[in-house]
Amino acid sequence: MTPQMRYRLRSFREAALAKGIPADDVERWVATGRPCATMMVRGDGPVVGRFGGPLLLPAGTADPLSPFVASVDLAALPADVTDLSLPPDGQLLLFAFPATGYDYECMGSVVYVPAGTAVEERDRFSWNEDDEDEYREMFEDFPQGPMRMTTDVSLPHHYAVEVSKGCAPLPGHPRAEELVDVWESIESGSYPIGKDLQIGGYSDEEAVYTDPLAHAVGWAVKSVEAGRWEGPVSADVEDWVLLADWYCDVRDHESATVHWVIQREDLAARRFDRVFTDVFSNP
Repeated sequence: MTPQMRYRLRSFREAALAKGIPADDVERWVATGRPCATMMVRGDGPVVGRFGGPLLLPAGTADPLSPFVASVDLAALPADVTDLSLPPDGQLLLFAFPATGYDYECMGSVVYVPAGTAVEERDRFSWNEDDEDEYREMFEDFPQGPMRMTTDVSLPHHYAVEVSKGCAPLPGHPRAEELVDVWESIESGSYPIGKDLQIGGYSDEEAVYTDPLAHAVGWAVKSVEAGRWEGPVSADVEDWVLLADWYCDVRDHESATVHWVIQREDLAARRFDRVFTDVFSNP
């Protein structure tokens, strides 16, 4: 655990205890913490990839159906920056259309390019087949520039689970809503200029009380049932992890958050073509 992570958890403990939350509840919440990498265009952290830039793909790879968001240089990520079983090198290319899908549509994709693979430059606008002006303007507003990393710790942003008749408190954490409020206050103090992308950790979005990962998993299951995505998929959230979150701030989609999620067994097998992309948008 880095000094930055220890400092943030210590700040969280102190703030939670000061709110009168029992120490046992605080420590159970801290135990859920997961390492993650936070990426920003601004800042002074090490460069671990790039937002935008040329789209470089292997010759046999089909043109993606969604806009190009960013490339992550996996060799530049410290081995323990997340608890994900990521490859030690190569490029991870992230694609997404930052709007809520319809009929359980997958709104993006991920391409893994192993180190040493020959690549060729592609048209970054190939997904916009009809050359619609509004889509071009949106894409031109995507972040651009070196992606700078901060090692970080992630705690849940959700405090409830969906049940048949609505929502119920998060099992085992009766003070979850209060703990989330404290964590949100710690995060807002840590990122006064915002964060752009997160690798690993817990999903977050503008308005959240249940787990965005669980929503993405349910959407993926229904997408397979509707014949819109290829299975098999597990309906058990424990079989999935968050690969990345993108906090959008682009034209007409300022409130959107993109969640790239993957089944654990697919991640272990490096089947990044099996990433499902879910988008939350609060118009």
